[in-house]
Amino acid sequence: MCELCKAGLAPRRHTAKGPSRRQFLRGAVASAAGAAFLPTFMTRPAMAQAMPAGVGEAGRRTLIKGGYILSQDATVGDFIGDVLIEGSKILQVAPSIDAADAEVIDAAGRVVMPGFVDTHHHQFETALRSYLPNGIMFADPTREGEPNYLDDILGKFSKVYRPEDVYIAQVFGGLSQLDAGVTTVLDVSQIHHSPEHSNAVIEGMQAVGRRGVFGYFEGYGPYLQYPQDARRIRSEYFASDDQLLTMLMGGEAYLPGIDPLDLWNLGKELDLMVGLHVVGSLGMRETMDRLIPHYTDKHLFIHMTGMSDEAWNRAKEVGAHISLSVPIEMQMRHGQPPIQKAIDMGLAPSLSVDVECTMTADFFTQMRGAITWQRALANEAALENGPENAPALLSARDVIEFATINGAKGLKLDHKTGSLTPGKEADIILLDATALNVAPLNNAPGAVVTLMDRTNVETVLVAGQIKKWQGALVGQDIATLRDQITASRDYLFEAAGVEIPLFD
Repeated sequence: MCELCKAGLAPRRHTAKGPSRRQFLRGAVASAAGAAFLPTFMTRPAMAQAMPAGVGEAGRRTLIKGGYILSQDATVGDFIGDVLIEGSKILQVAPSIDAADAEVIDAAGRVVMPGFVDTHHHQFETALRSYLPNGIMFADPTREGEPNYLDDILGKFSKVYRPEDVYIAQVFGGLSQLDAGVTTVLDVSQIHHSPEHSNAVIEGMQAVGRRGVFGYFEGYGPYLQYPQDARRIRSEYFASDDQLLTMLMGGEAYLPGIDPLDLWNLGKELDLMVGLHVVGSLGMRETMDRLIPHYTDKHLFIHMTGMSDEAWNRAKEVGAHISLSVPIEMQMRHGQPPIQKAIDMGLAPSLSVDVECTMTADFFTQMRGAITWQRALANEAALENGPENAPALLSARDVIEFATINGAKGLKLDHKTGSLTPGKEADIILLDATALNVAPLNNAPGAVVTLMDRTNVETVLVAGQIKKWQGALVGQDIATLRDQITASRDYLFEAAGVEIPLFD
Protein backbone atom coordinates (compact mmCIF):
# COMPACT_ATOMS: atom_id res chain seq x y z
CA MET A 1 0.00 0.00 0.00
CA CYS A 2 1.37 3.44 -0.88
CA GLU A 3 1.89 6.20 1.66
CA LEU A 4 -1.08 8.18 0.34
CA CYS A 5 -3.40 5.22 0.96
CA LYS A 6 -1.98 4.68 4.45
CA ALA A 7 -2.70 8.30 5.26
CA GLY A 8 -6.28 7.91 4.01
CA LEU A 9 -5.80 10.76 1.55
CA ALA A 10 -5.94 8.91 -1.75
CA PRO A 11 -8.86 8.60 -4.14
CA ARG A 12 -10.03 5.07 -4.86
CA ARG A 13 -7.82 4.67 -7.93
CA HIS A 14 -4.45 6.30 -8.37
CA THR A 15 -1.00 5.50 -9.68
CA ALA A 16 2.13 4.91 -7.67
CA LYS A 17 3.22 8.39 -8.68
CA GLY A 18 0.32 9.96 -6.84
CA PRO A 19 -3.40 10.58 -7.34
CA SER A 20 -4.68 11.79 -10.69
CA ARG A 21 -7.43 14.32 -11.09
CA ARG A 22 -8.92 12.25 -13.91
CA GLN A 23 -8.86 9.11 -11.80
CA PHE A 24 -10.82 10.36 -8.84
CA LEU A 25 -13.49 12.03 -10.97
CA ARG A 26 -15.06 8.73 -11.92
CA GLY A 27 -16.93 8.59 -15.20
CA ALA A 28 -15.35 11.87 -16.27
CA VAL A 29 -15.48 13.10 -19.82
CA ALA A 30 -13.66 15.99 -21.43
CA SER A 31 -15.63 18.99 -22.59
CA ALA A 32 -15.37 20.05 -26.20
CA ALA A 33 -13.19 22.96 -25.14
CA GLY A 34 -10.86 20.67 -23.22
CA ALA A 35 -11.71 22.36 -19.93
CA ALA A 36 -12.17 20.67 -16.52
CA PHE A 37 -13.18 16.99 -16.52
CA LEU A 38 -16.77 16.49 -15.40
CA PRO A 39 -18.77 13.41 -14.39
CA THR A 40 -21.29 12.28 -16.98
CA PHE A 41 -24.27 13.57 -14.99
CA MET A 42 -22.86 17.10 -15.36
CA THR A 43 -22.74 16.80 -19.16
CA ARG A 44 -26.27 15.51 -19.78
CA PRO A 45 -28.63 17.79 -21.72
CA ALA A 46 -30.82 20.20 -19.80
CA MET A 47 -34.22 19.07 -18.61
CA ALA A 48 -36.98 19.28 -21.19
CA GLN A 49 -38.26 22.70 -20.19
CA ALA A 50 -39.51 25.56 -22.32
CA MET A 51 -36.63 27.89 -21.57
CA PRO A 52 -36.03 31.00 -23.65
CA ALA A 53 -33.66 30.06 -26.47
CA GLY A 54 -30.15 31.45 -26.49
CA VAL A 55 -30.22 33.11 -23.07
CA GLY A 56 -26.68 34.09 -22.11
CA GLU A 57 -25.16 33.49 -25.54
CA ALA A 58 -22.83 36.16 -26.84
CA GLY A 59 -24.84 38.89 -28.50
CA ARG A 60 -28.21 37.38 -27.61
CA ARG A 61 -30.67 39.64 -25.81
CA THR A 62 -33.10 38.62 -23.09
CA LEU A 63 -35.84 40.79 -21.59
CA ILE A 64 -37.04 40.06 -18.05
CA LYS A 65 -40.38 41.83 -18.23
CA GLY A 66 -42.86 43.23 -15.72
CA GLY A 67 -41.27 42.23 -12.41
CA TYR A 68 -41.01 43.97 -9.05
CA ILE A 69 -37.48 45.34 -9.43
CA LEU A 70 -35.30 45.56 -6.31
CA SER A 71 -32.12 46.85 -7.95
CA GLN A 72 -29.90 47.50 -4.89
CA ASP A 73 -28.60 50.51 -6.83
CA ALA A 74 -29.85 53.92 -5.69
CA THR A 75 -29.19 55.39 -9.13
CA VAL A 76 -31.45 52.78 -10.73
CA GLY A 77 -34.18 52.62 -8.09
CA ASP A 78 -37.03 50.18 -7.46
CA PHE A 79 -40.18 49.90 -9.55
CA ILE A 80 -42.33 47.53 -11.56
CA GLY A 81 -40.40 47.16 -14.77
CA ASP A 82 -37.95 45.36 -17.02
CA VAL A 83 -34.33 44.20 -17.15
CA LEU A 84 -32.63 43.81 -20.53
CA ILE A 85 -29.67 41.42 -20.75
CA GLU A 86 -27.23 41.07 -23.62
CA GLY A 87 -25.09 37.98 -23.37
CA SER A 88 -23.73 37.90 -19.80
CA LYS A 89 -24.29 41.61 -19.05
CA ILE A 90 -27.15 43.79 -17.87
CA LEU A 91 -27.81 46.30 -20.63
CA GLN A 92 -30.73 48.33 -19.23
CA VAL A 93 -33.09 48.49 -16.23
CA ALA A 94 -36.18 50.63 -16.64
CA PRO A 95 -39.96 50.77 -16.08
CA SER A 96 -40.51 49.78 -19.72
CA ILE A 97 -38.01 48.58 -22.31
CA ASP A 98 -38.74 48.06 -25.99
CA ALA A 99 -36.62 45.16 -27.24
CA ALA A 100 -38.47 43.39 -30.03
CA ASP A 101 -35.48 41.19 -30.86
CA ALA A 102 -35.11 39.84 -27.31
CA GLU A 103 -36.28 36.56 -25.85
CA VAL A 104 -38.80 37.37 -23.12
CA ILE A 105 -38.99 36.03 -19.56
CA ASP A 106 -42.38 36.97 -18.12
CA ALA A 107 -41.68 38.23 -14.59
CA ALA A 108 -45.20 39.36 -13.68
CA GLY A 109 -45.78 38.64 -10.01
CA ARG A 110 -42.07 38.03 -9.40
CA VAL A 111 -39.53 40.00 -7.39
CA VAL A 112 -36.49 40.54 -9.61
CA MET A 113 -33.27 41.24 -7.71
CA PRO A 114 -29.56 40.44 -7.63
CA GLY A 115 -28.59 36.99 -6.40
CA PHE A 116 -27.48 36.57 -2.81
CA VAL A 117 -23.76 36.76 -1.93
CA ASP A 118 -22.46 34.40 0.77
CA THR A 119 -19.14 35.63 2.17
CA HIS A 120 -18.21 32.55 4.25
CA HIS A 121 -19.26 28.94 3.74
CA HIS A 122 -17.45 25.68 4.60
CA GLN A 123 -18.83 23.73 1.64
CA PHE A 124 -16.67 20.66 2.21
CA GLU A 125 -18.92 19.83 5.18
CA THR A 126 -22.03 19.26 3.03
CA ALA A 127 -22.06 15.51 3.75
CA LEU A 128 -22.14 16.32 7.49
CA ARG A 129 -25.36 18.33 7.33
CA SER A 130 -27.34 18.31 10.60
CA TYR A 131 -24.75 16.16 12.39
CA LEU A 132 -24.10 18.92 14.96
CA PRO A 133 -27.49 20.60 15.49
CA ASN A 134 -26.95 21.04 19.23
CA GLY A 135 -23.19 21.51 19.20
CA ILE A 136 -20.96 24.42 20.07
CA MET A 137 -17.50 25.26 18.84
CA PHE A 138 -15.35 23.77 21.57
CA ALA A 139 -15.40 21.33 24.47
CA ASP A 140 -17.39 22.31 27.57
CA PRO A 141 -17.07 20.30 30.81
CA THR A 142 -20.81 20.63 31.39
CA ARG A 143 -21.44 18.88 28.05
CA GLU A 144 -19.24 15.84 28.52
CA GLY A 145 -19.64 13.35 25.69
CA GLU A 146 -21.33 15.86 23.38
CA PRO A 147 -19.56 16.41 20.03
CA ASN A 148 -18.23 19.86 19.25
CA TYR A 149 -17.00 21.59 16.13
CA LEU A 150 -13.25 21.85 16.73
CA ASP A 151 -12.71 18.35 18.11
CA ASP A 152 -15.17 16.42 15.97
CA ILE A 153 -15.78 18.22 12.66
CA LEU A 154 -12.23 19.50 12.19
CA GLY A 155 -10.42 17.07 14.49
CA LYS A 156 -12.02 13.82 13.25
CA PHE A 157 -14.07 14.13 10.10
CA SER A 158 -12.05 16.61 8.07
CA LYS A 159 -8.89 14.50 8.41
CA VAL A 160 -10.39 11.48 6.61
CA TYR A 161 -11.65 13.32 3.53
CA ARG A 162 -10.54 11.99 0.14
CA PRO A 163 -10.48 14.25 -2.93
CA GLU A 164 -13.67 12.60 -4.22
CA ASP A 165 -15.47 13.47 -0.96
CA VAL A 166 -14.35 17.06 -1.36
CA TYR A 167 -15.55 17.19 -4.96
CA ILE A 168 -19.07 15.86 -4.38
CA ALA A 169 -19.48 18.11 -1.32
CA GLN A 170 -18.63 21.13 -3.46
CA VAL A 171 -21.02 20.12 -6.23
CA PHE A 172 -23.96 19.13 -4.04
CA GLY A 173 -23.58 22.05 -1.61
CA GLY A 174 -23.04 24.54 -4.42
CA LEU A 175 -26.07 23.41 -6.39
CA SER A 176 -28.18 23.49 -3.23
CA GLN A 177 -27.28 27.12 -2.65
CA LEU A 178 -27.78 27.98 -6.31
CA ASP A 179 -31.25 26.46 -6.01
CA ALA A 180 -31.85 28.85 -3.08
CA GLY A 181 -30.75 31.93 -5.04
CA VAL A 182 -27.17 32.28 -3.75
CA THR A 183 -25.28 33.16 -6.92
CA THR A 184 -21.91 34.00 -5.32
CA VAL A 185 -19.99 32.25 -2.52
CA LEU A 186 -16.70 32.49 -0.67
CA ASP A 187 -15.84 28.87 0.03
CA VAL A 188 -13.68 28.61 3.16
CA SER A 189 -12.27 25.16 2.46
CA GLN A 190 -10.13 23.96 5.38
CA ILE A 191 -9.51 20.68 3.60
CA HIS A 192 -6.24 21.15 1.70
CA HIS A 193 -4.53 17.93 2.77
CA SER A 194 -2.80 17.62 -0.62
CA PRO A 195 -2.72 19.40 -3.97
CA GLU A 196 -5.30 16.88 -5.21
CA HIS A 197 -7.68 17.98 -2.46
CA SER A 198 -7.20 21.58 -3.54
CA ASN A 199 -7.85 20.69 -7.18
CA ALA A 200 -11.03 18.88 -6.14
CA VAL A 201 -12.35 21.98 -4.37
CA ILE A 202 -11.75 24.21 -7.39
CA GLU A 203 -13.09 21.78 -9.97
CA GLY A 204 -16.17 21.09 -7.88
CA MET A 205 -16.85 24.83 -7.76
CA GLN A 206 -16.29 25.08 -11.52
CA ALA A 207 -18.73 22.23 -12.17
CA VAL A 208 -21.56 24.08 -10.41
CA GLY A 209 -21.18 27.09 -12.69
CA ARG A 210 -21.91 29.88 -10.24
CA ARG A 211 -19.76 32.83 -9.26
CA GLY A 212 -17.40 32.10 -6.40
CA VAL A 213 -14.25 32.85 -4.48
CA PHE A 214 -12.00 29.90 -3.71
CA GLY A 215 -10.69 30.37 -0.16
CA TYR A 216 -7.35 28.59 0.24
CA PHE A 217 -7.16 27.68 3.92
CA GLU A 218 -5.34 25.02 5.94
CA GLY A 219 -5.32 21.22 5.82
CA TYR A 220 -3.69 18.30 7.63
CA GLY A 221 -1.41 15.33 7.05
CA PRO A 222 1.85 14.27 5.42
CA TYR A 223 0.96 15.52 1.94
CA LEU A 224 0.05 19.01 3.09
CA GLN A 225 1.37 21.73 0.78
CA TYR A 226 -0.32 24.68 2.50
CA PRO A 227 0.51 27.52 2.30
CA GLN A 228 3.17 27.36 -0.42
CA ASP A 229 0.91 25.60 -2.94
CA ALA A 230 -0.97 28.90 -3.21
CA ARG A 231 1.53 29.92 -5.87
CA ARG A 232 0.75 26.91 -8.06
CA ILE A 233 -2.99 27.31 -7.59
CA ARG A 234 -2.88 31.01 -8.41
CA SER A 235 -0.89 30.33 -11.58
CA GLU A 236 -2.77 27.22 -12.72
CA TYR A 237 -6.37 28.17 -11.97
CA PHE A 238 -6.50 31.91 -11.24
CA ALA A 239 -4.01 33.59 -13.55
CA SER A 240 -6.87 35.91 -14.51
CA ASP A 241 -9.19 37.66 -12.06
CA ASP A 242 -11.69 38.24 -14.85
CA GLN A 243 -13.47 34.89 -14.60
CA LEU A 244 -16.36 33.31 -12.75
CA LEU A 245 -14.08 32.01 -9.97
CA THR A 246 -11.45 34.05 -8.17
CA MET A 247 -9.15 33.29 -5.21
CA LEU A 248 -8.67 34.42 -1.60
CA MET A 249 -5.76 33.54 0.70
CA GLY A 250 -6.61 31.99 4.04
CA GLY A 251 -4.70 33.85 6.74
CA GLU A 252 -5.79 32.38 10.07
CA ALA A 253 -4.23 33.82 13.23
CA TYR A 254 -4.53 30.63 15.32
CA LEU A 255 -2.65 27.95 13.34
CA PRO A 256 0.10 26.26 15.37
CA GLY A 257 3.59 26.85 14.02
CA ILE A 258 2.49 29.40 11.38
CA ASP A 259 2.95 33.13 11.78
CA PRO A 260 -0.19 34.78 10.38
CA LEU A 261 1.95 37.55 8.93
CA ASP A 262 3.64 34.97 6.69
CA LEU A 263 0.21 34.06 5.31
CA TRP A 264 -0.83 37.69 4.97
CA ASN A 265 2.40 38.51 3.14
CA LEU A 266 1.90 35.55 0.80
CA GLY A 267 -1.54 36.93 0.00
CA LYS A 268 0.04 40.30 -0.72
CA GLU A 269 2.68 38.68 -2.95
CA LEU A 270 -0.05 36.97 -4.99
CA ASP A 271 -2.30 40.07 -5.02
CA LEU A 272 -5.09 38.26 -3.18
CA MET A 273 -7.56 39.21 -0.49
CA VAL A 274 -6.85 37.60 2.89
CA GLY A 275 -9.63 36.08 4.99
CA LEU A 276 -9.63 34.77 8.55
CA HIS A 277 -11.91 33.80 11.41
CA VAL A 278 -11.84 36.34 14.25
CA VAL A 279 -13.53 34.79 17.30
CA GLY A 280 -13.33 36.24 20.79
CA SER A 281 -14.45 33.05 22.53
CA LEU A 282 -11.35 31.33 21.13
CA GLY A 283 -9.10 33.84 22.89
CA MET A 284 -8.14 35.76 19.77
CA ARG A 285 -8.52 39.30 21.08
CA GLU A 286 -4.88 39.69 22.13
CA THR A 287 -3.61 38.23 18.85
CA MET A 288 -5.76 40.52 16.75
CA ASP A 289 -4.61 43.52 18.79
CA ARG A 290 -1.02 42.56 18.11
CA LEU A 291 -1.77 42.41 14.38
CA ILE A 292 -3.56 45.79 14.23
CA PRO A 293 -0.74 47.60 12.38
CA HIS A 294 -1.01 45.04 9.56
CA TYR A 295 -4.75 45.32 8.80
CA THR A 296 -5.50 46.38 5.21
CA ASP A 297 -8.45 47.02 2.95
CA LYS A 298 -7.89 43.54 1.48
CA HIS A 299 -8.74 41.80 4.76
CA LEU A 300 -12.03 40.00 5.32
CA PHE A 301 -12.69 39.36 9.03
CA ILE A 302 -15.23 36.60 9.71
CA HIS A 303 -17.38 36.92 12.88
CA MET A 304 -15.30 39.65 14.62
CA THR A 305 -16.80 38.71 17.98
CA GLY A 306 -15.27 40.01 21.20
CA MET A 307 -12.70 42.29 19.61
CA SER A 308 -11.32 45.50 21.15
CA ASP A 309 -12.36 48.99 20.14
CA GLU A 310 -8.83 49.47 18.83
CA ALA A 311 -9.26 46.53 16.44
CA TRP A 312 -12.64 47.83 15.26
CA ASN A 313 -11.29 51.34 14.76
CA ARG A 314 -8.38 50.03 12.72
CA ALA A 315 -10.69 47.87 10.61
CA LYS A 316 -12.76 50.94 9.83
CA GLU A 317 -9.70 53.11 9.18
CA VAL A 318 -8.25 50.77 6.55
CA GLY A 319 -11.57 49.63 5.06
CA ALA A 320 -11.46 45.95 6.06
CA HIS A 321 -14.65 43.96 5.57
CA ILE A 322 -16.75 42.22 8.25
CA SER A 323 -18.66 39.03 7.46
CA LEU A 324 -21.34 38.04 9.99
CA SER A 325 -22.88 34.58 10.50
CA VAL A 326 -25.56 35.65 12.95
CA PRO A 327 -27.49 32.37 13.44
CA ILE A 328 -24.28 30.36 13.88
CA GLU A 329 -22.69 32.95 16.16
CA MET A 330 -25.74 32.77 18.41
CA GLN A 331 -25.95 28.98 18.21
CA MET A 332 -22.31 27.92 18.63
CA ARG A 333 -20.90 30.27 21.29
CA HIS A 334 -18.77 32.52 19.12
CA GLY A 335 -19.83 35.47 21.24
CA GLN A 336 -22.53 38.05 20.71
CA PRO A 337 -22.97 38.75 16.98
CA PRO A 338 -21.48 42.25 16.55
CA ILE A 339 -24.05 43.46 14.07
CA GLN A 340 -24.79 46.64 16.01
CA LYS A 341 -21.08 47.38 16.40
CA ALA A 342 -20.55 47.02 12.66
CA ILE A 343 -23.52 49.30 11.94
CA ASP A 344 -22.33 51.90 14.46
CA MET A 345 -18.88 51.85 12.86
CA GLY A 346 -20.35 52.29 9.37
CA LEU A 347 -18.69 49.11 8.15
CA ALA A 348 -21.52 47.78 5.90
CA PRO A 349 -21.28 44.10 6.93
CA SER A 350 -22.22 41.13 4.79
CA LEU A 351 -23.92 37.86 5.72
CA SER A 352 -22.58 34.32 5.58
CA VAL A 353 -23.87 30.86 6.39
CA ASP A 354 -20.76 29.23 7.92
CA VAL A 355 -21.42 25.51 8.59
CA GLU A 356 -24.25 23.27 7.44
CA CYS A 357 -23.42 20.68 10.09
CA THR A 358 -25.32 23.06 12.40
CA MET A 359 -27.48 25.46 10.35
CA THR A 360 -29.04 25.75 6.90
CA ALA A 361 -27.21 27.57 4.12
CA ASP A 362 -30.16 29.52 2.68
CA PHE A 363 -30.13 33.31 2.84
CA PHE A 364 -33.69 33.82 3.97
CA THR A 365 -32.60 32.30 7.29
CA GLN A 366 -29.55 34.60 7.33
CA MET A 367 -31.57 37.74 6.70
CA ARG A 368 -34.22 36.88 9.28
CA GLY A 369 -31.55 35.96 11.83
CA ALA A 370 -29.78 39.28 11.33
CA ILE A 371 -32.86 41.49 11.44
CA THR A 372 -34.50 39.81 14.44
CA TRP A 373 -31.28 39.79 16.48
CA GLN A 374 -30.57 43.48 15.87
CA ARG A 375 -34.18 44.52 16.46
CA ALA A 376 -34.39 42.47 19.65
CA LEU A 377 -31.39 44.35 21.05
CA ALA A 378 -32.60 47.74 19.82
CA ASN A 379 -36.15 47.19 21.08
CA GLU A 380 -34.89 46.14 24.51
CA ALA A 381 -32.73 49.27 24.64
CA ALA A 382 -35.74 51.39 23.68
CA LEU A 383 -37.83 49.86 26.46
CA GLU A 384 -35.08 50.32 29.04
CA ASN A 385 -33.70 53.73 28.05
CA GLY A 386 -36.30 55.30 25.80
CA PRO A 387 -36.42 55.09 22.00
CA GLU A 388 -34.40 58.27 21.61
CA ASN A 389 -31.48 56.49 23.32
CA ALA A 390 -31.75 53.25 21.36
CA PRO A 391 -30.17 52.21 18.06
CA ALA A 392 -32.23 52.64 14.93
CA LEU A 393 -34.11 49.52 13.90
CA LEU A 394 -32.86 47.60 10.89
CA SER A 395 -35.31 47.43 8.01
CA ALA A 396 -35.96 44.66 5.53
CA ARG A 397 -34.27 46.77 2.86
CA ASP A 398 -31.16 47.08 5.06
CA VAL A 399 -30.65 43.34 5.41
CA ILE A 400 -31.21 42.77 1.69
CA GLU A 401 -28.26 45.13 1.20
CA PHE A 402 -26.24 43.01 3.64
CA ALA A 403 -27.18 39.93 1.61
CA THR A 404 -26.33 41.33 -1.82
CA ILE A 405 -24.31 44.46 -2.57
CA ASN A 406 -22.46 44.49 0.77
CA GLY A 407 -21.25 40.95 0.15
CA ALA A 408 -20.17 41.84 -3.37
CA LYS A 409 -18.19 44.80 -2.02
CA GLY A 410 -16.64 42.64 0.70
CA LEU A 411 -15.34 40.17 -1.89
CA LYS A 412 -14.18 42.99 -4.22
CA LEU A 413 -16.74 41.83 -6.79
CA ASP A 414 -19.12 44.79 -6.75
CA HIS A 415 -17.88 45.84 -10.19
CA LYS A 416 -19.44 42.61 -11.45
CA THR A 417 -22.34 41.66 -9.20
CA GLY A 418 -24.46 42.60 -6.19
CA SER A 419 -26.90 44.97 -7.90
CA LEU A 420 -28.99 45.27 -11.06
CA THR A 421 -26.76 47.92 -12.58
CA PRO A 422 -26.26 48.30 -16.35
CA GLY A 423 -22.79 47.03 -17.22
CA LYS A 424 -22.66 44.45 -14.43
CA GLU A 425 -22.99 40.75 -15.05
CA ALA A 426 -26.50 39.32 -14.97
CA ASP A 427 -26.54 37.46 -11.64
CA ILE A 428 -30.30 37.68 -11.16
CA ILE A 429 -32.98 35.80 -9.22
CA LEU A 430 -36.75 35.79 -9.73
CA LEU A 431 -38.76 35.17 -6.56
CA ASP A 432 -42.38 34.07 -6.79
CA ALA A 433 -44.60 36.59 -4.99
CA THR A 434 -47.79 34.87 -6.14
CA ALA A 435 -47.08 31.80 -4.00
CA LEU A 436 -49.29 30.69 -1.15
CA ASN A 437 -46.83 31.93 1.49
CA VAL A 438 -46.57 35.46 0.02
CA ALA A 439 -49.68 36.56 -1.89
CA PRO A 440 -51.01 39.19 -1.90
CA LEU A 441 -47.82 41.21 -2.21
CA ASN A 442 -47.95 44.49 -0.29
CA ASN A 443 -44.27 45.27 0.26
CA ALA A 444 -41.58 43.72 -1.91
CA PRO A 445 -38.50 43.96 0.39
CA GLY A 446 -40.65 43.01 3.36
CA ALA A 447 -41.95 39.92 1.60
CA VAL A 448 -38.43 38.80 0.65
CA VAL A 449 -37.15 39.07 4.22
CA THR A 450 -40.13 38.18 6.39
CA LEU A 451 -42.19 35.77 4.27
CA MET A 452 -40.16 34.02 1.61
CA ASP A 453 -38.02 30.88 1.72
CA ARG A 454 -36.06 28.84 -0.81
CA THR A 455 -39.28 27.51 -2.39
CA ASN A 456 -39.98 31.02 -3.71
CA VAL A 457 -36.75 31.02 -5.75
CA GLU A 458 -38.20 30.31 -9.18
CA THR A 459 -35.50 31.30 -11.68
CA VAL A 460 -31.75 31.93 -11.24
CA LEU A 461 -29.27 33.38 -13.73
CA VAL A 462 -25.51 33.59 -13.34
CA ALA A 463 -23.66 35.79 -15.85
CA GLY A 464 -26.77 35.64 -18.02
CA GLN A 465 -26.97 31.83 -18.03
CA ILE A 466 -30.13 30.21 -16.68
CA LYS A 467 -29.17 27.84 -13.85
CA LYS A 468 -32.66 27.34 -12.42
CA TRP A 469 -35.84 27.69 -14.46
CA GLN A 470 -39.39 27.80 -13.12
CA GLY A 471 -38.51 25.95 -9.95
CA ALA A 472 -36.02 23.33 -11.19
CA LEU A 473 -32.24 23.31 -11.59
CA VAL A 474 -31.25 22.97 -15.23
CA GLY A 475 -29.24 20.00 -16.47
CA GLN A 476 -28.70 18.27 -13.13
CA ASP A 477 -29.29 14.62 -12.21
CA ILE A 478 -30.14 15.24 -8.56
CA ALA A 479 -30.86 11.56 -7.83
CA THR A 480 -27.35 10.56 -8.90
CA LEU A 481 -25.85 13.43 -6.96
CA ARG A 482 -27.79 12.45 -3.87
CA ASP A 483 -26.54 8.87 -4.12
CA GLN A 484 -22.96 10.14 -4.39
CA ILE A 485 -23.17 12.50 -1.42
CA THR A 486 -24.82 9.75 0.64
CA ALA A 487 -22.04 7.29 -0.25
CA SER A 488 -19.49 9.93 0.73
CA ARG A 489 -21.33 10.46 4.03
CA ASP A 490 -21.25 6.73 4.74
CA TYR A 491 -17.50 6.57 4.08
CA LEU A 492 -16.72 9.63 6.22
CA PHE A 493 -18.61 8.35 9.26
CA GLU A 494 -17.03 4.91 8.96
CA ALA A 495 -13.52 6.34 8.48
CA ALA A 496 -13.97 8.71 11.42
CA GLY A 497 -15.29 5.89 13.64
CA VAL A 498 -18.54 7.73 14.35
CA GLU A 499 -22.07 6.34 14.33
CA ILE A 500 -24.65 8.31 12.37
CA PRO A 501 -26.80 9.79 15.19
CA LEU A 502 -30.09 9.48 13.34
CA PHE A 503 -32.23 9.93 16.47
CA ASP A 504 -29.53 11.31 18.80
